[in-house]
Amino acid sequence: MKVVVTGTRGIPDIMGGVETHCEELLPRLAGLGYDVTVIRRKNYVREEKPLTEWKGVKIIDIDAPKSKHFEAIIHTFRAINKAKALGADLVHIHTIGPNLLTPYARLLGLKVVMTHHGPDYDRDKWGMVAKMMLKLGEHLGCRFANQVIVISDVIKTLIAKKCNRRKDVTLIYNGVTQPEICVYPEYFNELGITEGKYILGMCRFVPEKNLHHLVDAFVLLKNAGRIPEDMRLVLAGDSDFEDDYSCFLKKKARENDVVLTGFIKGKKLHSLLTNASCYCLPSSHEGLPIALLEAMSYDIPVVASNIPANLEIGLDKSHYFPCGNIEKLAERLEEKISLSQKTRYDMHLYDWDIIARQTGDVYIKAVG
Repeated sequence: MKVVVTGTRGIPDIMGGVETHCEELLPRLAGLGYDVTVIRRKNYVREEKPLTEWKGVKIIDIDAPKSKHFEAIIHTFRAINKAKALGADLVHIHTIGPNLLTPYARLLGLKVVMTHHGPDYDRDKWGMVAKMMLKLGEHLGCRFANQVIVISDVIKTLIAKKCNRRKDVTLIYNGVTQPEICVYPEYFNELGITEGKYILGMCRFVPEKNLHHLVDAFVLLKNAGRIPEDMRLVLAGDSDFEDDYSCFLKKKARENDVVLTGFIKGKKLHSLLTNASCYCLPSSHEGLPIALLEAMSYDIPVVASNIPANLEIGLDKSHYFPCGNIEKLAERLEEKISLSQKTRYDMHLYDWDIIARQTGDVYIKAVG
């Protein structure tokens, strides 16, 4: 079966939750015998010599304007045309915005699988017109896709209520890989941090992640002497587009002696996850957060906002705080730091090998 994947910026080593999802899923689908091609957005490619294949996945790069509002939809249009030219049996479109073009793909005779990663119109960065278009993408994808994959039961309930999509909907969770436990003293010296003496925030620098709340809670604890003097806060990540929020967050971080790593992968990231005193995700919007699952796989204490997507993971209530409540967030961080011990989590639902087989089953249903 020839499958073309779009709606993602691309793989490998491109920042984003959907990108991480595809980076883990697509090679496994190729390993199961599917002919998988991912269409990347050329402006995110950083290799000196662009890849044409990676771990069995074919790669094609297509231009798109680097624009917050038009990049995804223009790229998806070109990717669907490319899928038709390649003779694809199926096009797999990730996220709701690009699914504006699901009816177009169907008109070309392509079977379509939509993966709904979350209601992106709830993100703070979008204006009224953009939110309307994202809602339309959700509606058209749910109306015209042959099969719909959702990454959480919250999303499944949402599209049943809003889009009346109840048939041919499959719940397949995000996954995590086996943790790579490691230490990297040279990198820690470069950052000026000590093993076990830092709180980790790891995500994109966008408003709905509420990293400014994490900075505020950290400052509150430091000023009140409620955490050790040598405890640091590390923010790992960056923004796709430098905007008012990312500039505000970086300025706030620098003013409060917060460590900024930029976008990192590999050994640097694994070492930060291995040795953190705790991980925090204070967001107001998620689909099913891969970053939180990844932190859990390293058995470090985690603190997360009590939004539905985070609650669906089913952690003990001691891991949650009311979204937006700085004092309660500070209390939870203080509790986890004071425990100073690893935490075991049940991760059996988040196995990428099982997820790949489940996705392959959806492909077979879609093609018929």
